[in-house]
Amino acid sequence: MDRSIPTQKLSPIALHRQLDAIWDAGSGIKRFAAVNHNVIGKRFMVTALVFFAIGGFLGMLIRTQLATASNGFMDAAQYAQVFTMHGTIMMFLFAIPFFEGLSMYLLPKMLGARDLAFPRLSAYGYWCYLFGGSMLIFALVTGIAPDGGWFMYTPLSSSKYSPGINADIWLLGITFVEISAISAAIEIVITIVRMRAPGMSLVRMPIFAWYMLVVGGMMLVGFPPLILGSILLEAERAFDLPFFDPDRGGDPLLWQHLFWLFGHPEVYIIFLPAAGALSTIIPVLARATLTGYEIIIAALMAMAFLSFGLWVHHMYTVGIPHVALSFFSAASALVAIPTSIQIFAWLATLAQGRPQLNVPMLNVIGFFVVFVMGGLTGVMLAMVPFDQQAHDTHFVVAHLHYVLVGGFLFPMLAGLYYWIPHISGRQPAQHLSHAAFWMIFVGFNLTFFMMHLTGLLGMPRRIYAYPEGSPWEWLNLLSSFGSFIMAMGFVLVALDMVLIFIFGKPFRRNPWKAGTLEWAMPTPPPSYSFASIPHISERADNLPIDKLAAELAAGKGYLGFSRNGWMETLGIDAISGEPNQIILLPRPTYLPLFTAIATGGVFVSLLLKLYPVAVIFGLATLGLFLLWTRNPDAKTDRGPLAASSDCRLPLHFESLEAPTILAMRLVLVANATLFASLLFGGLFLWVSNLGPRPKTDLVSTAGDALIIPLAIFAACAGAASGLKKGLYRPMFLASLIAYGLAATLLLVELHGRSTIATSTALNAVEFAVSCYLAFHLGLGLVFAGFGLWRTGEYISDARQNDLRISSLWHGYCLGIVLIAWLYPHLLTTLPPGG
Repeated sequence: MDRSIPTQKLSPIALHRQLDAIWDAGSGIKRFAAVNHNVIGKRFMVTALVFFAIGGFLGMLIRTQLATASNGFMDAAQYAQVFTMHGTIMMFLFAIPFFEGLSMYLLPKMLGARDLAFPRLSAYGYWCYLFGGSMLIFALVTGIAPDGGWFMYTPLSSSKYSPGINADIWLLGITFVEISAISAAIEIVITIVRMRAPGMSLVRMPIFAWYMLVVGGMMLVGFPPLILGSILLEAERAFDLPFFDPDRGGDPLLWQHLFWLFGHPEVYIIFLPAAGALSTIIPVLARATLTGYEIIIAALMAMAFLSFGLWVHHMYTVGIPHVALSFFSAASALVAIPTSIQIFAWLATLAQGRPQLNVPMLNVIGFFVVFVMGGLTGVMLAMVPFDQQAHDTHFVVAHLHYVLVGGFLFPMLAGLYYWIPHISGRQPAQHLSHAAFWMIFVGFNLTFFMMHLTGLLGMPRRIYAYPEGSPWEWLNLLSSFGSFIMAMGFVLVALDMVLIFIFGKPFRRNPWKAGTLEWAMPTPPPSYSFASIPHISERADNLPIDKLAAELAAGKGYLGFSRNGWMETLGIDAISGEPNQIILLPRPTYLPLFTAIATGGVFVSLLLKLYPVAVIFGLATLGLFLLWTRNPDAKTDRGPLAASSDCRLPLHFESLEAPTILAMRLVLVANATLFASLLFGGLFLWVSNLGPRPKTDLVSTAGDALIIPLAIFAACAGAASGLKKGLYRPMFLASLIAYGLAATLLLVELHGRSTIATSTALNAVEFAVSCYLAFHLGLGLVFAGFGLWRTGEYISDARQNDLRISSLWHGYCLGIVLIAWLYPHLLTTLPPGG
């Protein structure tokens, strides 16, 4: 194998042709196999905008219904479906996926990488997002859409009060979509931590990367509680496990806790990417350096931390103790401080520069006006006495829209007009865009400012009609009038985007005179982004782009050549930014699409109550994931290879800091958060509930006697096999047998306890913990078998990553086995609720 740089020096055009032939995503049906971040990022954004159009249309239906009193435009059932789907689409199918797509498109370019860390994972995440969202839209079209509100509060969403399939579609569809969110979070974090340009230490990262690093971490911790809640509620509806049934010791408040453990951090998960876009755009438009780079980073970390202590902010009226109310009220007010720090930093940047009043800047100004107003009403709602008066009124609806539209939509429009030249290779004409902005801005404020007034006059949320002669009617009519003005503004934006692609003026490079790396390449960008990878010696948002672009196009950087048909990029040390590996990326493949189809089969089978079919699709999904791991390039030791004339690095298969190792750790973080949420649910039900106690002892004798020792041995043997050379095969074989026996015994025991599990909520929790353990023992069996297979050609003294990944899983299994064994004992030592 050639370890040197090719001796023949290529011209920039010849180098481009060689790299383009390697990285090209293909055309026609081959596009379904594309895994390149340019393709996937644009797919996410376009799909999110389509969902936004659907959600906006539903919003128009809502405003038409509420425009006049006693309106017969929709009946209560239709309104409930439209209301639920409007919120669901905007929160789950538009806001977060759009910035996921923008991040996937921009981050490798801003960081100086050629692609994301796991291109196939991002493609799989997109297909899951598309299929899960399509399930919900199909339900809407066929009249079986969810109708319990986008928050699906129990007991309204339980089978007793929602006996149809509507709620199941929401629970399974949203869980399907959340797979995409978790995969995007892993992709974003790993790319930022491991795949920056050499020399780009943490303190040199562009500010947008800091925002997305924090957001990715928040998603990994914030989304699992909702996934768990959806699983538990679907299990209650399908198998009568009474987690939320107060007649059998359950508690509807448990759903609210799990939902808002996700729901309030999600507000900041939506806002922070938009804030990152603003922190990138404002200095460029102001022709100044961003003020307070370090303090902004500290502020966004503080905001992320505080956001996880605010979930009861939405539950002030459910009977929370006064001490807890004081804590959450104070935390809700405190989060205004890091938000204000960022706003003042942006204002200071504008003040010290010479702002250009173009369309992106108009939307930035719109953001300041709308978001600050929303923030002020947020501080009002953080105060318990006011919230108890305004709770569940239109005042809360107005606040939500001012925060989310101000904090997301206006920055989104600013970012869209700022980066559309990069995506299209054409500059906006900026004729329709001015009119569009003013229609959106005026229409929005006319729509939602009136809702503050209707809310203060006592108009409840979620009602579909109100009596004639109500003081709300003229305000609602103005709101509806404003909403149609705003809708026409968005139509103009869509038309303007089409005209830009058709008639926009081409440009050479960097029309904004920005200093970030995404402009140091041709536009539209080639599939490989950079002909060579730069070395960064200063903060990566104020670089000499024109000079750097010419050098990189000529191959005067790292990996400025093609080798063996490989798709190569660099990996670095997380802190210092020193290069430490060459990462080989996968070729285009249909496997992500096929795997997402199999995953969709699982959810559709669960929806139709075809549980044996769901198991078959689940096994097919697992088998397809295992096919992802085949790689002939990972079967040979190669040693250090040339990355530049004076730099030799190992391939990531032979690196101790390979992206896959960190990815496994992040998967376990998300997994542990879900498990902790389940344990919290059991603790909450035990301490707070006066319902019936378990009919049997929570601790199983069979589990103590057989399952636990076998599972502990399996986990220990699997973990040790990754550390002890020469014991790979026998230890993996021993753990394989032990995992198999432990999982089989536990499944037999669970079958015997399935009837008891429906008797009380605490029995159901204990059953759920055992199911979680059984599922992980089953995956431990897979990892043991995987390790046994990989010890053939894929493992050597230099290539140990497969063993490290397996060892991480086995170590996690060891932890949950011990916790699952001790948990019932610990619960029984606590006094019952009362």
